[in-house]
Amino acid sequence: MRPFLASCLGAACTAALALPPAPAAARPADPAHPAGPVAGPEASRASDLPGGTQSLPLEHLVPAAPGAPAQDMAAPQGGAVHELAPRTVRPFSLVGIVWDDVAVALRGRVQIRTRARDDGRWSGWQDLQNEKSDDAPDPGAPEGLGSAARGSTAPLWVGASDAVQVRLTLADPHRAALAVPHGLRLELVDPGPDTPAARTVPAATPEATASSAANAPLAPLGATEIPAADQAAAQADVTAAGGAAPAAPVHIGARPRIVTRAGWGADEKLREARFVYTRNVRAVFVHHSATGNNYTCAEAPSVIRGLYRYHVKSSHWRDIGYNFLIDKCGTIYEGRAGGVAKPVLGAHTLGFNNDSTGIALLGSFVKTVPPHAALEALGKLTAWKLGLHGADPRGRTAMTSTGGNLYRKGKVVEQHVISGHRDGFKTECPGTLLYADLPAVRQTAARLQGR
Repeated sequence: MRPFLASCLGAACTAALALPPAPAAARPADPAHPAGPVAGPEASRASDLPGGTQSLPLEHLVPAAPGAPAQDMAAPQGGAVHELAPRTVRPFSLVGIVWDDVAVALRGRVQIRTRARDDGRWSGWQDLQNEKSDDAPDPGAPEGLGSAARGSTAPLWVGASDAVQVRLTLADPHRAALAVPHGLRLELVDPGPDTPAARTVPAATPEATASSAANAPLAPLGATEIPAADQAAAQADVTAAGGAAPAAPVHIGARPRIVTRAGWGADEKLREARFVYTRNVRAVFVHHSATGNNYTCAEAPSVIRGLYRYHVKSSHWRDIGYNFLIDKCGTIYEGRAGGVAKPVLGAHTLGFNNDSTGIALLGSFVKTVPPHAALEALGKLTAWKLGLHGADPRGRTAMTSTGGNLYRKGKVVEQHVISGHRDGFKTECPGTLLYADLPAVRQTAARLQGR
């Protein structure tokens, strides 16, 4: 990392992250919040499909200009404020920060504010969840597309925006060099337009064909959704999961409708081509995406495409980390490729990705109550998915940690069959209010299985 400057008072230091010099601005800014130059050409685009990522190095810290507007000074108390002047960039809708080493923490409070593309209004300051890469592959897992996984904040959905400002408040101003990890970058993700073509016409590529074929016989090749099936019909899904045809009825919930990767417009060229499986699914880990609640149900496919790009292009994972996602209206989406019935190895709960599946509710549920429709969908999905593998949602199962900040490598832990992310890793995920709903979800899923 290049040298940085910091000026601190008291117990904290709030600093702005400076972007590199860039061309002149493309549109005027609000006079109260002048925007700097358009960010430079360091954008990564992996295919010809719409969408892309602007990856901007955060080179050093500089003090805020004197006389900044009062509304821009809503920093935590106790230190001198340092900020990046608002910077005009190409359009984006999701933002996060990454750094080189997944094992290193970014020790500070990270905040961003963005300018809406439609009306030019600036948002207030918003926090990026900055827990140490808690959604992550297990150590040694086959991730990274040939490069090491990066550390990252949770990304935040901000909607169509064209300018950004970043602020970092260091926990210990006297150890600033240790607080800012090497390779710090601002990632601005454009998920591409949410058009019918993007969601309903899968590209004719080997990767798209393989992704769709992995869901046979639940849906035909190229299907944009896997149809719902009643409890009796779902008995046959056990074979799609890799098991033998049951000789007698098993406890399994009805199959819910699931929007496939083709349905939400996944660019299959982004991910690693091969699929990786674990042995079984003995547990579900429930997450919130921490991307915020400011999205509409119609925007959910765009949010997922943004997450997908962030996980693959920014965090250097092989695919989106979650196995399934659920939006606020209760629509269920296929996540990581490999087949919704199969035990696909995810990257969602560091230490416990083996023999588990990760389900993320889109949103942030620390202070916001999870929507009833999303909880209902969670109960249906877990009843079906766990039933495929003979698991009782009310039970516990012994799982061996591969290493994390809560359990050491090799530690055997009795986890709930339906657990929250915080049961396997020290994190606030899935949010206090969603976590409190998990006992009821376990009972609902068991009832739907006929137990």
